[in-house]
Amino acid sequence: MTYLFLYLIGLLLVWYVYKVGWLAALKTVISIIVPSFLIIIFNVKAGRLLFKSPIIGLVSALPTSIFIVRGSKPLVTLINNWIEAKFNFIDIQKDIIDTESYPVDDQ
Repeated sequence: MTYLFLYLIGLLLVWYVYKVGWLAALKTVISIIVPSFLIIIFNVKAGRLLFKSPIIGLVSALPTSIFIVRGSKPLVTLINNWIEAKFNFIDIQKDIIDTESYPVDDQ
């Protein structure tokens, strides 16, 4: 079942890259992966305290996830801006054509 889920996620990712381009898809994936990773790390570290009682775990899981997502927005923005600056600089250099110009009056 896990392989089927990962296969579907892979197909959706390929379709999304085809639809919006790989740079926009990369930035979207980063904006999903970074907060998810931080939530998982927090739950692993704080899991012993939060999940001793299932009621405390359920009540605290949603607010902590919201705080982590909102708290990770500056990090996600920093990563996305770095990606944008890195690849826009390369694209700008590709568009430059080195030519020589001659004035029309020299004929």
